[in-house]
Amino acid sequence: MELRKRNLGFALGLLWGLTVMLGTWWLLYWGSPGAIISKLSGFYFGYTYSFVGGIVGLIWGFVDGFITGVLIAWFYNLGFKVFKRKSSQ
Repeated sequence: MELRKRNLGFALGLLWGLTVMLGTWWLLYWGSPGAIISKLSGFYFGYTYSFVGGIVGLIWGFVDGFITGVLIAWFYNLGFKVFKRKSSQ
């Protein structure tokens, strides 16, 4: 069974993007200083610990998760083909 690269990329991108956005907004709502989540600004250009930063985090998180999902599916499919070829010999 092969994984669909685009579908897994979309799912992981959406999951990670929403996690970054909602995590940022949750911490803002509760008045946290945001020392840990602010470190994402080192990875995501334009990200700040703010409401708008949560939206920027959603976009960058989606891109990051999408690429990760595509790579996971690609490696999985590659391993599946190699294993399938060895077991049929």
